[in-house]
Amino acid sequence: MIRTLGRHFRESLKSLGRNAWMTFASVGAVTVTLFLVGTFLVIMMNLNHIATNLEENVEIRVLIEPTSTSEEAQQLRAQIEGIPEVNEVGYSPKEEELENLINSFGEEGSSFQLFEQNNPLNDVYVVKAANPQDTTLVAQQIETFDHAFKVRYGQEQVERLFDVVNVARNIGIALIIGLVFTAMFLISNTIKITIFARRREIEIMKLVGATNWFIRWPFFIEGLLLGVFGAVIPIAVIATGYHYLFNFAEPRVRGSFAEILPMYPFIFQIALVLLLIGALIGVWGSLTSIRKFLKV
Repeated sequence: MIRTLGRHFRESLKSLGRNAWMTFASVGAVTVTLFLVGTFLVIMMNLNHIATNLEENVEIRVLIEPTSTSEEAQQLRAQIEGIPEVNEVGYSPKEEELENLINSFGEEGSSFQLFEQNNPLNDVYVVKAANPQDTTLVAQQIETFDHAFKVRYGQEQVERLFDVVNVARNIGIALIIGLVFTAMFLISNTIKITIFARRREIEIMKLVGATNWFIRWPFFIEGLLLGVFGAVIPIAVIATGYHYLFNFAEPRVRGSFAEILPMYPFIFQIALVLLLIGALIGVWGSLTSIRKFLKV
């Protein structure tokens, strides 16, 4: 078994060497395609990370009716917590709301200190949905509750944010799938040309009793090597580029919603994904290409 497997590896390497230009073209096609796939993956995963940060900051502010008693306010809180989609309910008294308002205006906020003795603001419940996409649904339910004076959650901005995030994710997934299938097509055609040049050899092997899998294995390994070799350069280029990008961007966006994913283990994840995609499209390309030549 080991001797046979060694023979298959030698045959694969010989084939790659004999068809050097085709090997170069195939690896080049995989390299370019996987570089684009990797670049889109880096962009999409970081956009998804930023979108998740934005979504986690989406909150519903429920202004409590000013005339409500403490028992009525607690009743309102219990109703809000009873909504299945609600994950967290916080409380911000009107004194804290005024302090936040003053701080948000900086030096000009001192003029609002006049209201400290007669605070016109409302006590507020700060609500977060378990799934940020359910924010609108939760807000609409809270609006029907007694003692909810007003519900604020930036409806138009929130809905626009979710629409943009969903469209960006769908476009990214479609582009990545399209690029992967392009790479599969290129490798399949490249290996098909190699197999066509050896069709007589395959016919003779079949006639002398070689099994289909004995014939397939060298091409299987050849496709695997083409895919893996094609993934090495994109991994190196993307890792180097992301290293410089992270060192440049991280200090400037630290602590904001626009933080990008840390270098590690993100780069290892990208490398693993590209290696797997390269290997899979190489194997798929070789197996689909040889199928019709085995019908002797």
